Amino acid sequence: MLKFLGIRDFVIVASLELDFSAGFTALTGETGAGKSILIDALSLALGERGDGGMVRAGSERAEISAEFDIAGLPQLQAWLREQELAGDEGVCLMRRVLDVGGRSRGFINGSTATLQQMREAGEMLLDIHGQHAHQSLLRQDAQRDLLDSHAGLQQEAGAVATNFKAWQALHRRRLQLEQNAEAIAAERELLSFQCRELETLQFSVAEWEALQADHARLSHAASLLETAQFGVDVLSEADSACLAQLNALTARLRAGLEFDSELQDTLTMLESAQNEVQEAVYALRHYQQKLDADPQQLREQEQRMADVVEAARKYRVAPEQLPQTLQGIVARLDELGGDADLAELAKQDEAAHAAYLAVAKKLSAARAKAAKKLSDEITAAMQTLAMQGGQFAVQLAPLAEGNAHGLEAVEFQVAANQGTPLRSLAKVASGGELSRISLAIQVAASRAATVPTLIFDEVDSGIGGRVAEIVGALLKQLGKRHQVMCVTHLPQVAAQADAQWQVSKAAQNGTTLSSIRVLAAEERIEEIARMLGGVTLTDTTRKHAAELLGFSA
Repeated sequence: MLKFLGIRDFVIVASLELDFSAGFTALTGETGAGKSILIDALSLALGERGDGGMVRAGSERAEISAEFDIAGLPQLQAWLREQELAGDEGVCLMRRVLDVGGRSRGFINGSTATLQQMREAGEMLLDIHGQHAHQSLLRQDAQRDLLDSHAGLQQEAGAVATNFKAWQALHRRRLQLEQNAEAIAAERELLSFQCRELETLQFSVAEWEALQADHARLSHAASLLETAQFGVDVLSEADSACLAQLNALTARLRAGLEFDSELQDTLTMLESAQNEVQEAVYALRHYQQKLDADPQQLREQEQRMADVVEAARKYRVAPEQLPQTLQGIVARLDELGGDADLAELAKQDEAAHAAYLAVAKKLSAARAKAAKKLSDEITAAMQTLAMQGGQFAVQLAPLAEGNAHGLEAVEFQVAANQGTPLRSLAKVASGGELSRISLAIQVAASRAATVPTLIFDEVDSGIGGRVAEIVGALLKQLGKRHQVMCVTHLPQVAAQADAQWQVSKAAQNGTTLSSIRVLAAEERIEEIARMLGGVTLTDTTRKHAAELLGFSA
């Protein structure tokens, strides 16, 4: 529900901070005091379009902030997480800033949000009924959801959507295969050839890396052998070989040890070098023995590399990517299937359609029963709301093929007066009638409604007396299940509210400003008395006001 609303420099409001409670709250005040400003501000915070004219004269920008308790709205919480707009647990903060140039910025839980995102969130938070803002009951999808919720058919509707999605996926695939059978057959033939070609190549990245290394070695075998022999000659076999020179030197040093022991360290180092050189000679001779300069093997490796490079060029990939290319071809072949798959797919398509029809027909039967009951309930409520002879009907229009929502379109229709034909609820001309019809619908469907906060803007238009008391009672009843706010001019409605706020305006330093304050019990008597009429309040009007308030207590 709505917990807090902050308004700054909006129309004729300089600054307002309002804390809200549950139940039914009435907003009253003189005509033109600015009662609708609260609704306009909330609408702006929930994504409605605004313009620079909404900024209070002399200010640069208007700012609206609204805090909602969403602990009981798991659907909204999931949506916020999906949109990466989640904030503190169980709280949703909506904020809108509008400057005099008409530019605006929206925020949800402190993160920048588009107007579309703000509207989507707003539709799950609050509903405004009246002549001003977004009214979900005018949308056919909302009407269908309300009917299903009222009848407890959400699970059945979900099953219909799931089965329709499964059927459509199979049906589209079947049509694609049938309509493109020749092209698909040609593609399958080409892919099969490519698959055989790459499988025959038997290529692997590990083999390619080893092949490149072996080729580099074999293609330079003569040079490598020459290098090895040169090393053996320099170290061991030449007339002045290093090893022979080291042997001669170490022999002389050993002889010199008899005269000077300090030569021992030098001798030790040279003996170590002598051993290392001898090991190097052995290693080079071993390398010569194992190095194969076979021209035939080199030609085979070059041919293998040429085959791989040619395949890679053909498929326009690097050689290392050939395995992935083969995997993609195999996957596409599996997707296309074979001729036998088309026949099997046709059977699956028919079975999925039959499954969809079964659950959809079950849903249609339940909707028809629920539509009759809801129509009767709302029609009965209309009779008490100054709409005698009026009629409400939930029409179920058959759909030839059906859709994800079932085999029928749901539309709310109404005849506001006796003898007038039923028309779509969206085409009801009178704002007052629309407000009262919406009230009747909300009361009838209050057990299933998911939007926690309902606002009614002058639902008492054109009524009075006993009907006004009935409207007040209905709003009070609705307030037991939802947070309800109502802008009203009728004392009979305001008196039944759990709380009453007075909207007033006054000139301050030459500027007219609007303000709202919560009325205490005695102040409510004065305000109800003012609403009852008369320039001068008398004890009689005050007594009547107290009686109204006592009657509602």
